[in-house]
Amino acid sequence: MSIIAVGINHKTAPVAVREKISFNPDQLNHALQELLSEVQCQEAAILSTCNRTELYLVQDAQIEQTKQRIIGWLENYHHVPASHISPSLYWHTDQQAVNHMMRVACGLDSLVLGEPQILGQMKQAYSQAKAAGSMALVMDRLFQRTFGVAKQVRTDTEIGESAVSVAFAAVNLAKHIFASLEKARVLLVGAGETIELVAKHLYDNKVGKITVANRTISRAENMASQIGAEVITLAQIPEHLSQADIVISSTGSTLPIIGKGMVENALSKRKHQPIFMVDLAVPRDIEEQVSDLEDVFLYTVDDLQSIIAQNIESRRKAAVQAEGIVNKQSNGFMSWLRGLNTQDAVLSYRQQCMSERDVLIEKALSQLSNNKNPEAVVAELATKLTNKLMHAPTSALQSAAQGGELDKLIYLRDIFSIDKPK
Repeated sequence: MSIIAVGINHKTAPVAVREKISFNPDQLNHALQELLSEVQCQEAAILSTCNRTELYLVQDAQIEQTKQRIIGWLENYHHVPASHISPSLYWHTDQQAVNHMMRVACGLDSLVLGEPQILGQMKQAYSQAKAAGSMALVMDRLFQRTFGVAKQVRTDTEIGESAVSVAFAAVNLAKHIFASLEKARVLLVGAGETIELVAKHLYDNKVGKITVANRTISRAENMASQIGAEVITLAQIPEHLSQADIVISSTGSTLPIIGKGMVENALSKRKHQPIFMVDLAVPRDIEEQVSDLEDVFLYTVDDLQSIIAQNIESRRKAAVQAEGIVNKQSNGFMSWLRGLNTQDAVLSYRQQCMSERDVLIEKALSQLSNNKNPEAVVAELATKLTNKLMHAPTSALQSAAQGGELDKLIYLRDIFSIDKPK
């Protein structure tokens, strides 16, 4: 049994590549079912965010065989040539995979070191896999242990002391561009966790006016009521865009919501008064060509890195401490997993021995019912049972001896207590 983590993130690929293999939340149930059947794994979960897409698998096949199946499945599912995917993928197996998952949940592998949002996204990936029926004992235990590690890191280190996230970075950038946010008019597109964080940061900075555009009005209203925002539908964006000084978007749409023509019309109504736009979505919500327009300042999640870097240094010492916690906990999980494998092997071997014993007992009882000499029946039973139980160990010892496998021979003699005093 092996655990595999394979993915693509902000370190290995730009947004243009990441968006090609991202998963819409509505796709995940179907995707997980396909992943189980096409890759032929026992358990699976998918984490897909603006900065990463990762697959977590439990399987029994050879790693190279599994790699080819995963790449082939991603190619077919997303209709993207393997040559565009493979160079950006990273692979982790067994303890490295466990360590990686824990680091991701703790924010140690995030664009913003120690950002807390990823933990919520990991929990969502867990819930989706549970709902899809693609998770069993090992993956369930791994996610639960991972959540515990993330909580311990937050409690025992200062990695989360200064609230930093992609959402915070977007608002921080707006503060650098505008002398004051108190008169700025903001259009937020989407109502997910990222936009909720953006809205909170804007509200804390006493921004002038916030309008929230979302496909589902009820979801947007829940968030808007807390910050005194207006709510509109996505279809109403064109008529409101010209009123926005700042546009920040993060939805799960597979197609752009704001196009170049829409922005051109808005600029015309604004008499070319500039618009600051931040696209936090993957795939992108705002057409890339919008950046070609004058009077538009468009930033993607990749553009925020220089701002975010200013906040990283203060978290480095805490990250070192967090890495120690992760390593200790991943060791603990692997010990549990090895114990699980041992228990399975012992159970299987015991069941095999019991089955052979039962066959011989049944035969012996039949012989006794036919008045065969009891002593002869017991002797035959003991001899045959002994031979049955000795067959596999004897074959292994002979094979190791004939093959000159000294280490294996020593190991076998040790586990069978050969030459040890009684």
